[in-house]
Amino acid sequence: MNFRPCIDIHNGSVKQIVGSSLKDAGNQAEDNFVSLKDAGYYASMYKKDGLAGGHIIILNKAGSSFYDADIAQAKKALKTFRGGLQIGGGINADNACTFLDMGASHVIVTSYIFRNGIIDYDRLRHLSSLTGKERLVLDMSCRYSDGRYYIVTDRWQNITKEVLNSGLLENLGAYCDEFLVHAVDVEGKTSGIEKDVIEILAQCSKRVTYAGGIHSLDDIHYIEKHGNGKVDFTVGSALDLFGGNISYKDIKRYSGAY
Repeated sequence: MNFRPCIDIHNGSVKQIVGSSLKDAGNQAEDNFVSLKDAGYYASMYKKDGLAGGHIIILNKAGSSFYDADIAQAKKALKTFRGGLQIGGGINADNACTFLDMGASHVIVTSYIFRNGIIDYDRLRHLSSLTGKERLVLDMSCRYSDGRYYIVTDRWQNITKEVLNSGLLENLGAYCDEFLVHAVDVEGKTSGIEKDVIEILAQCSKRVTYAGGIHSLDDIHYIEKHGNGKVDFTVGSALDLFGGNISYKDIKRYSGAY
């Protein structure tokens, strides 16, 4: 199990937000933390500490008034830690290779591979062939509804018809290198993890990173035990780098063998 650091960018700043509050209309979000440092600062720290495999997430919609500022921030991080960070947010077949050329190790994709609420396997196969499966991460972030966890798209705003389960992950694993899964209902709330999501991810044969709700070292220990040691984790709002209580020094020891 490894700690996978994050750099979330919204309205041109490195931030931590409440995930369920994110809205395209008016570029709205409930902020937990807005950094005075730029993305390059965090990328430099992660590089120095040997924390490869983290991710940059662009939270504004492509074409929004803040999107270019978000990209400028992302470029700083990718230049600073070339080959050490993944990037997601608005990735599609037209721009995926551009982000790889900027220095991303992987591109992270959700919305592009969905059509009418279900996975479009033609799009997925095309994207995977463009990037190479070894450089593609599929973001299967989810929300709970009617007793199941459904994949969400469009910056976590739209619930699809696809249910997060081991079968889906195994099918999709043929096209990607790993998965990233935010438990959106608890994302940014530091209220505790979605244990049922961890149980699902523990069955996955691919590398997978869990995000959402971590608020203590006990949560991390739970992931280590119940994720069979193979579910990686990221900490956002609860991390002291972003105004929280969990010490970055305490968890960067989980830097392992990414």
